[in-house]
Amino acid sequence: MNEGATGSAFPRVPPRAPQFPPSFPGWLCRALLRLTGWRIVGELPDLPKLVIIGAPHSSNWDGVWALAFKVALRLDVRFIIKNEYTKGVLGPLVRGLGGIGIDRKAAHDVVAQMRQQFASRDKLWLGITPEGTRKKVTKWKSGFWHIARAANVPVLLLYFHYPDKTIGLGPLIELGDDPGADMARIRAYYVPFRGRNRGTV
Repeated sequence: MNEGATGSAFPRVPPRAPQFPPSFPGWLCRALLRLTGWRIVGELPDLPKLVIIGAPHSSNWDGVWALAFKVALRLDVRFIIKNEYTKGVLGPLVRGLGGIGIDRKAAHDVVAQMRQQFASRDKLWLGITPEGTRKKVTKWKSGFWHIARAANVPVLLLYFHYPDKTIGLGPLIELGDDPGADMARIRAYYVPFRGRNRGTV
């Protein structure tokens, strides 16, 4: 049973969200987050398919805490990675942690490949860092917008706020027809939050 009841340090995982099997060691990451003082706030939407974006992304530690977060809740959030990393000795581990291999040399592009992934699965939550780098950028990559639009799924905003060790679940955004307008309102949401080394502005 998930530690998602009222008053818990972890949000409830709704029934339609994709989850790892019960044998997955969520207790270990829940203990890690408690010991290090990290908390998770907000609510998870009861949807089988969506794109999650996480920002500010300013440190490799973001990946550590994001992984701890999803394992703690047994939440099966997938991520895009080069095909070669899903093969060989480490392939089973990468796939087991949520890696979806993408062929960047294929004639069809990443957006088309991910649209196929969404269409072929009953459940899929895909995590993306829109900044695309740990360095400060003035313009976010729009790949997440195009993937979400192509798959006809909403975008969940997740933030890292290092001053109070918080991983926050923000609003669920239904995208419109104007990527510039959507990107502007999404970036505006992240202004108050600060990553390990910087904010988003």
